[in-house]
Amino acid sequence: MYIPFVDLKTQYNQIKDEINKAIIEVIESTSFILGKPVQEFELEFAKAHNVKHCIGLSSGTDGNHISLWALDIKSGDEVIIPANTFIATAWGATLCGAKPVFVDCDPESYNIDPERVESAITSKTKAIVAVHLYGQPADMDRLEEIARHYNVYLVEDAAQAHLAEYKGKRVGGLGIAASFSFYPGKNLGAYGEAGCVTTNSDDLAEKFRMIRDHGSVRKYNHVLLGHNYRMESIQGAVLKVKLKYLEIWTKRRREVANKYRELLYDLHNLEIIKLPKEMWYAKHVYHLFVIQINLKPEKRQEIRDNLRKFLGENGIETGLHYPIPLHLQPCFKSLGYKKGDFPVAEQLAEGGLSLPIYPELTDDKIEYVSQKIHEFFKKKC
Repeated sequence: MYIPFVDLKTQYNQIKDEINKAIIEVIESTSFILGKPVQEFELEFAKAHNVKHCIGLSSGTDGNHISLWALDIKSGDEVIIPANTFIATAWGATLCGAKPVFVDCDPESYNIDPERVESAITSKTKAIVAVHLYGQPADMDRLEEIARHYNVYLVEDAAQAHLAEYKGKRVGGLGIAASFSFYPGKNLGAYGEAGCVTTNSDDLAEKFRMIRDHGSVRKYNHVLLGHNYRMESIQGAVLKVKLKYLEIWTKRRREVANKYRELLYDLHNLEIIKLPKEMWYAKHVYHLFVIQINLKPEKRQEIRDNLRKFLGENGIETGLHYPIPLHLQPCFKSLGYKKGDFPVAEQLAEGGLSLPIYPELTDDKIEYVSQKIHEFFKKKC
């Protein structure tokens, strides 16, 4: 049996006629940048997340940048970021000329640890970026309390968290602004690069729209320094079609996660692996289902890599999210971090393995993955 890590072809085939029609309409209109498809998607995505404004962009990375740029983050400023996230989160700070300050994550949620955040704040801190990692919201109330006390901005990186909920509220409007990615493999994925920012601030939304379009309010009238971060019309059209199915797809992702939990709980109970925990305040949308190797800390990475190899030999694709935490990335060597600074993030990097999870994954395939994981550990234990 072959089980891909993500199966975009099956998803496309289920909505093929709608997608093709939407794309052809854009081509026939010969309006390829922004325009009606993007505007309609922006309105519907904002409504889905109970937020006032959605501004379509060319990628989620651009969303990370524009969120901080519009807040006037600049050289000499510091931005607090979890060490356990994709590097695009940090580019938001570095592209503004600011210094990323990394902190460790909570060992249960895998999200940024609020207590570590507070100890990292200095007079130069201007923003905290809360990443809703793997699809689970961070502890936003505690982070908001810290941000308010120290008078700094709280920004969401919701790249993996479409429709996720914190205490019954959808992400995207829990901070001053939020960035989303629509990279093809995301829960809501475009057919190319795309992203957005959301906010409840009218002033900030206007600034976002100007910055994404060369700092202009109208053609050739450039009010602000800006860039070209515009969403393509085809991506807006595709996303509008797919958004109609996102609630259903999210429900199925949660079912897949629960099925994995049921089938792998014995290994979790024996402390051979650690299954992801859904926090009491969160509705997890499971962009990723990451298990942790609990056996022999000194051999955690070796066991993880051997399990990954074994699953691959049995037709099962897996992922690593993320094998090198940000503070140990070569590009951040000048910041002076070293191995051991953030032990939780380092443990996740060494022992984490992402299993296939997507709405089209059938129960028999989940059972096959789980069976092969049991086979591996039966030989090892």
